[in-house]
Amino acid sequence: MALICLVLSGAALLVNGLTLLGRVPGRDSGVFNVLVGGLQLVLCVAVAVSADGSLPILFGISGTFLFGITYLYVGVDSLLGLGAVGLGWFCGLVAALAVAFAIVHVADDPFLAVLWTGWAALWALFFVLLALGRSAISTYTGWALVLASQVTTTVPALLGLTGHWPTGSVATTAALLALVGVFGGAVLLTRRAATRPQPEHTPAPAAA
Repeated sequence: MALICLVLSGAALLVNGLTLLGRVPGRDSGVFNVLVGGLQLVLCVAVAVSADGSLPILFGISGTFLFGITYLYVGVDSLLGLGAVGLGWFCGLVAALAVAFAIVHVADDPFLAVLWTGWAALWALFFVLLALGRSAISTYTGWALVLASQVTTTVPALLGLTGHWPTGSVATTAALLALVGVFGGAVLLTRRAATRPQPEHTPAPAAA
């Protein structure tokens, strides 16, 4: 279930990144976020009900709950035009929780710990963008989401679904380098977008 939700998260992160970059309308991404977040929460509740109070199982799905609530909140906020400030503060809280998840997983699954570190950074970007109102990082956040959507969710999920979840120091090091590439690449793409010349406006011919 967690890997399926990770695939869905990859799609949602991609759409949200494209929305920040102005490629996808806000209402379109809002509906998609509601669908993804709602589905993730339904799956989590189903697992929680059948867990019979098992703490390891409940801990295992708690991270997916955070993703599901985030996407649902993003979708509802977008559709209702709530202003996103509350969403930003929520993302700040989740960023701190994601850091805690990363620390917990360092010993048993360092690869997953790296992924949680990346997700914590994404939630932190939303906190700065939405709660603190730093709109200057909007484009950077969009590119970070687009790149991270594949590197930290889609690819790991597909590897896990095919029975090849990365383990060992080599995989962890590769994940760290990939994470640096994601946020470093977002910087380069943001600078490129900022320096790209705008097309000249050609005035319409005057009516005769």
